Amino acid sequence: MLYQRDPEQGRGRSFSLMIEWDLFGTIRLVRNCGFAGLEGQPKAEILPNGTEAARALERWATAQRQKG
Repeated sequence: MLYQRDPEQGRGRSFSLMIEWDLFGTIRLVRNCGFAGLEGQPKAEILPNGTEAARALERWATAQRQKG
């Protein structure tokens, strides 16, 4: 879970990443972003294997950290 705070505007944003496996063996990278304290909009991306999911998670996390 990553948080971004903007004291000037008095609000914060949150960003979470999670790798999920369902009962059928499908691997998904689920991203959820929105304002801190509120439920954000989840987006899921289906990936072929766990290695690709881990790489995608790292890419997203790095990109979000660079944004601040």
